[in-house]
Amino acid sequence: MRPPDRPLFVARESYRRSRIIDAIKLVPVLGALLFLIPILNMSSGSATTFSGLLYLFLSWLGLIGLSAYLARRVMQKDVGSEGEMAESPDKDAQ
Repeated sequence: MRPPDRPLFVARESYRRSRIIDAIKLVPVLGALLFLIPILNMSSGSATTFSGLLYLFLSWLGLIGLSAYLARRVMQKDVGSEGEMAESPDKDAQ
């Protein structure tokens, strides 16, 4: 049997980065599901217009906060031993 050409495991930071990117891709799906809840709740007649608008606004605000948090996590680099941010390899290429 031939040994694999690539390492079996991915580096921890690149794995975390790819999982965060996957989470960013799911934010619009979460938003669509959150925005459908008031529409489904209108058929029961128990919700008022104000509560529906408040829910939509808070959901929208939460999605913005989640997107900002995930974007910050993706852009975050390895922290050096002295607490300084590591240099970005893209800046050296320019």
